[in-house]
Amino acid sequence: MTNAETIFHKIVDKLPNGTKSKVFGAFCIKAPNGKPSAIFWKNDMIFKLDPESEKLALSLPGARQGTHLYAPDRPMRGWVLIPFIHSAEWARFAEKSIEYVRNL
Repeated sequence: MTNAETIFHKIVDKLPNGTKSKVFGAFCIKAPNGKPSAIFWKNDMIFKLDPESEKLALSLPGARQGTHLYAPDRPMRGWVLIPFIHSAEWARFAEKSIEYVRNL
């Protein structure tokens, strides 16, 4: 298990409203309504965020618009990839993503 994957599991275990699951063969966090709010992908995290949180996430160096996992030329609106170098921020964005997705 990589350091990034260990961090992902620790975050999910501490989230009161998040559930560990899988989507497209990747680990994910699902909100209480069953919708994915974050995806662990290749040692990075991709979060579904509200517009304000999206801007904040995109201001992190190396963060970028999320793309479809198997079609990297297709952007996913509202999703932001936050690289491992910012793993200290993942828990904060996981909480923001769950709160946003649970109300969709």
